[in-house]
Amino acid sequence: MNRTLKTTRICFKIFTYLSALRNRLNLKRSVVCYFIFVSKMNGYRRIFRFRNIIAAGVGVAAVTAGVATFAQCSAAPAPSSWNPALPGNIPDTGFGSWNHNWDLRDPRTFFKRPSSDGESGAEKKKVRKKPSAVRHLILIRHGQYNLEGATDAERVLTPLGVQQAQAAGKRLKELGIPFDSLISSNMSRAIQTAQIIKENMEQKDLEITCEDPLLREGAPALPEPPVSHWHPDLHYYEDGARIESAFRKYFHRADPCQEKDSYELVVCHANVIRYFACRALQFPGEAWLRISLCHTSLNVISILPSGRVILRTLGDGGHLPVDQVTTS
Repeated sequence: MNRTLKTTRICFKIFTYLSALRNRLNLKRSVVCYFIFVSKMNGYRRIFRFRNIIAAGVGVAAVTAGVATFAQCSAAPAPSSWNPALPGNIPDTGFGSWNHNWDLRDPRTFFKRPSSDGESGAEKKKVRKKPSAVRHLILIRHGQYNLEGATDAERVLTPLGVQQAQAAGKRLKELGIPFDSLISSNMSRAIQTAQIIKENMEQKDLEITCEDPLLREGAPALPEPPVSHWHPDLHYYEDGARIESAFRKYFHRADPCQEKDSYELVVCHANVIRYFACRALQFPGEAWLRISLCHTSLNVISILPSGRVILRTLGDGGHLPVDQVTTS
C-alpha cells in the first residue's frame, strides 16, 4: 500500500512536469525529459529496497547528534587556552584570579552571617570597619656600598653611594609630599642611606622610626629560572621566612581608623624589594631575581582600601645622572 502510494506520487510529479514542458517545448524534447525521469525513478526504486537500513542509519545519526548537542549546551564553557598577550607557541601560565583577602583584612570576612534580629547592627559595624585610606609604600634601595667589607660595620656607603642617597633625598623633597614615616633595615648601608635621604628632604618632623631586622638583606626564595651564579647560604630558609614576615608586617590595606592617605618610606635592599613587588602583585615569589634595581631606586606600591595593589614605579633611577647609575 505504501509503495503504491509513493509510486503514484512520483508519477503525478512526472505528469505535472511533462505538462508544463508541453507549453514551452516541443514534443521531442519532452520525450527526452520523460526518459530522464524514468531513469531517476529506477534509481529511487533501488533506494526504496534499502529504505529500512537507511532509516535506521538516519535515526542513529539523529540521536547521536542530539546527545552531542545537549552535552555541549549543558556543559560549562571551557576556558580559552589562548592568551592574546602570549605568542601562540607559549602556553598559558594559569595564574588564578585576584585574591581580595590576601592580607586577611577584607571587611567582608570580619563578621559571621548576622541573625535576623541583629542584622542592622552588624551591618553598621561592618561599614565602620571598612578602610577608606590608601597606603603608599615608597621602597628605596640603599646606595652603593663597600663590597670588600668583611662585616656589616665595614660595608658602608662609598662616596658614590653617598651622592646617590643625596640625589634620592632631593628628589623626594621635590615631590612636595608630607611623608608620614621613615623606616630602615638595621644594616649599616641602609641606615646610612636613610639618614642622608632624611637630611636632604629637609622635613623637620620626619624621623627614622624603626631600624627593622626583618628588612635585612637575604635570599627570599630559590629563583626560577635557576641561575648558576646564585648560591643561597646556610641561612636560606631562615631568610625566606623572615622576609615573608616583613612583607606581612608592612603590606596590608589601611586600618579602618586611618582617615588620610599615608606615604611611608622604607629603605632596605634589592632582594627584599624585588620579592615584595612580586608578592604584592600576587606573582610567583620565585620570580624576584628577574628584576634589576639600581642603587637608591624608587619603587612605589599603593594599597587601595579594596585590597587592590598598584605598582606605580619600579626601579626608578631618574633622579641619578647617567654616570651615577649602578647596580652593584
